[in-house]
Amino acid sequence: WRLLVDESPVDGAWNMALDRALQLAHQEGESPPTLRLYRWSRPTVTLGRFQKLADVDTTYCDEHGIDVVRRFTGGRGVLHDDEVTYSIVAGIDDGVPRGVAASYRMLCGALAGAYRLMGVSAALTPGSMGDRTSAACYLHATAADLSLGARKLSGSAQIWSGSTVLQHGSFTLSRDVTREAHVFRLSESAAGDLESRTATIAGALGHSPSPEGVVACIIEAIRAELGVRLEPGTVTERETALAIELLPQVERVYVPDRSKIAP
Repeated sequence: WRLLVDESPVDGAWNMALDRALQLAHQEGESPPTLRLYRWSRPTVTLGRFQKLADVDTTYCDEHGIDVVRRFTGGRGVLHDDEVTYSIVAGIDDGVPRGVAASYRMLCGALAGAYRLMGVSAALTPGSMGDRTSAACYLHATAADLSLGARKLSGSAQIWSGSTVLQHGSFTLSRDVTREAHVFRLSESAAGDLESRTATIAGALGHSPSPEGVVACIIEAIRAELGVRLEPGTVTERETALAIELLPQVERVYVPDRSKIAP
């Protein structure tokens, strides 16, 4: 498998377009299965493929310099900030079982191994829990997520293209609950639920590991749990061209007016 570790944080729209481009190139037989690890150049909300922009307080985003883009995958809104984000692109021929439930179990099981290497006892969420109606992803957990006891630790989302799946999600180091509550228009009680029903790596460990340390654990776990060899690589010209073509589909659902942002 190819390993892509972004050297520096990049724009949210590019992150989403590139993930999808890697998938389409793999489905076309032009690219290998890929693990990509990346970060965000600024706080960014990703909305699920069919989610409404009205779920987000754009005035608050405008005042605080938060971008809003759209994912190709489904699910609810996620505020990305202090985290390491992963994407996995692989197919049936690479050993990924067909079907959403089976592929989630396989891939999220490998991700749980990364948490164990960090010293966090993550496990697959046994079933649905939390608020099904909330616009905020982290207030609802499913069997596609990882939890620390009864608290949601990590969320993932998928989209299939033929026999190839794209799955991506977050390894959250820390969370600004107040900001996240404002972004998703949460009531006071829902904001309290966000605090009590979610977990972060820093909260579980009592300190925040370096992003580089988290990246190393993810790489080691994917190698060990999936039994694959990861070879460092680069994005191809074809993948870059595909990502550029895809940008209009995700690019900046809402971009804040940065002249209004307080220093």
